[in-house]
Amino acid sequence: MTTLTQIFLRGLAAILPVALTLYLIYWLATSSERFLGGLIQLVLPEHIYVPGMGLLAGIGLTFAAGLLVQAWLIRNLWAWSEKLLESIPLVKTVYTGLRDIFSFASGDKKQGLSKVVRVTLPGNMKMIGFITTEQPTWRQGEEKHVAVYVPLSYQIGGHTLLIPPELLEPLDMKVEDAMRLALTAGMQRG
Repeated sequence: MTTLTQIFLRGLAAILPVALTLYLIYWLATSSERFLGGLIQLVLPEHIYVPGMGLLAGIGLTFAAGLLVQAWLIRNLWAWSEKLLESIPLVKTVYTGLRDIFSFASGDKKQGLSKVVRVTLPGNMKMIGFITTEQPTWRQGEEKHVAVYVPLSYQIGGHTLLIPPELLEPLDMKVEDAMRLALTAGMQRG
């Protein structure tokens, strides 16, 4: 019976990542088509509308938003609206968390993880961490500390440690490779 369970779990491990990825893409596409397609159908005559126009409109709007936030006026208006959102207690927590996650995922170099480091803990234990900023974020007397994010395996969360820079050892790894190693507890595929 154990062999059957192992075979089933291997199959699940092979199928689930692909299935969930495809489902997320499907969900985004159908949601965009349903919402924006409905708006387009209100404007265009019925015989001109072609299924898929909502999806194309979603892609176009996302691209246009990316271009617009680079313009000086829009960037300043966006910064003002962010300050407004950050002044509302519950909204601030949700909005800033989501904004930071998406900034990191979009590859924004101003935000995110800048360097992979090894953190040595008492007992000669070592952890992989990521410097979140090069500037010291906290001082105690003359001692400077930098923020180091240490992710937890198989979870979204992690710990932010304040560590003196001299106790960190830079690692010659890409941030993506180190994050994959940390998040999968070292059980990644070749």
